[in-house]
Amino acid sequence: MERAKESSEAPPGTPARDSHADLLRRHRESLFPSVALFYDEPIELRRGERQYVFDADGRQYLDFFGGIATISSGHAIPEINDPVKAQIDRIDHSSTLFLIRSQIELAERIRAMTPDSLDKVLFVNSGTEANEAAFLITTLHRNSNELIALRHSYHGRSFATINASGQTPWRSSTLSPLHVQYAHNPYCYRCPWGLSYPGCDLRCADDIEQLITTTTSGHPAAFIAEPIQGVGGFITPPPEYFIRVGEILQRHGIPFIADEVQTGWGRTGVADFGFQAYGITPDVVVFAKGLANGIPIGGLIATDELASSIRSLSLSTFGGNPVSTTAALANLNYIATNNLRRNALTVGAHLKERLFELSDRHAAIGDIRGMGLMVGIELVRDRATKEPAPELLKAVQESCKRNGLIIGRGGLYANAIRLCPPLIASRSDIDSAIDILDGAFTDVGGMA
Repeated sequence: MERAKESSEAPPGTPARDSHADLLRRHRESLFPSVALFYDEPIELRRGERQYVFDADGRQYLDFFGGIATISSGHAIPEINDPVKAQIDRIDHSSTLFLIRSQIELAERIRAMTPDSLDKVLFVNSGTEANEAAFLITTLHRNSNELIALRHSYHGRSFATINASGQTPWRSSTLSPLHVQYAHNPYCYRCPWGLSYPGCDLRCADDIEQLITTTTSGHPAAFIAEPIQGVGGFITPPPEYFIRVGEILQRHGIPFIADEVQTGWGRTGVADFGFQAYGITPDVVVFAKGLANGIPIGGLIATDELASSIRSLSLSTFGGNPVSTTAALANLNYIATNNLRRNALTVGAHLKERLFELSDRHAAIGDIRGMGLMVGIELVRDRATKEPAPELLKAVQESCKRNGLIIGRGGLYANAIRLCPPLIASRSDIDSAIDILDGAFTDVGGMA
């Protein structure tokens, strides 16, 4: 994992630089107000190189957010970008009304990575669109618009998906084509019953059965869950949670949609997908983000029975296009050839070990959780009361930026640091990030 070299020179072909203040003004004048930015003084990232990104002034940052778990293999990887460039020179787009070789090959590749019961793939453009498609096939198949989701979940920004998300800050409307019931999520750090794992006997999983039998018709279209809740702050269920949930769903004949938008493609280190890490077989798997290493793509794989529920005309103009699917194939090849899933497992273990060392020095760290290179740190004002500390997180994030580290944030209370670097991250990258985080917590320690 070579270290990128810092450079103050813009690469050839870089457009003339506007002033930072002018670019920010133009952003605010032309884009929706909901398109928010990180930092008190937002930065423009001009280029990337492996695990590093560079701003408009050429300043280097270690990227531990990866475009929200989207840069899976690193920035500007020739083995991924070169096939994409070659594809653009051949043909950019044809639509799915024509055979697309790379789309077919990618579908076959995904079928080989998932259980035999999942055998039909649909490509779209994002996780939001993929979840919409999952809702469509399950509601059609079950002739029901009832959905069971988890609290603290996030499934997209569209009309249906925002209301399938158990996240108040992201819900801009209560109107929905779906009738959604929200079960308690496996949030061990903030168990609503005040219990502790494993003595809790997975009461959060049993809550799903109570929900089915008391608040639904008994015939919901589906249950949807992220194996690890991304926007929720990388909330990580106990190992047996999804096994218990699967047994409940099977008893009631309810399909399981696994939202793997953030957990897919080896990020957890344990398996290619999060559902595999938990030993359960879903009926639908939704994917996006890291599949094509930053090139827009989304999709789902489902059972033949569910996929056949769409009997009307249907297509996605850009779904499965030659450029995106070529990028995805190249990225999957790079992940496999370089054994990045294994790297995520071993380097992720080192990350958690170093974070637990940090927690011994900084009382604001209330919880550390995650798998592989998908790790959350929940910040609190007091470990006894667990009062969330969102202001502290913002201050830590600002300090990290000043010292060359990009981190994410999330959680219902906006108090969870989200770390999801490219899967090429090394132990030395982890150590560098920990040093910067340590300094950040020391700098802002008086805020806790």
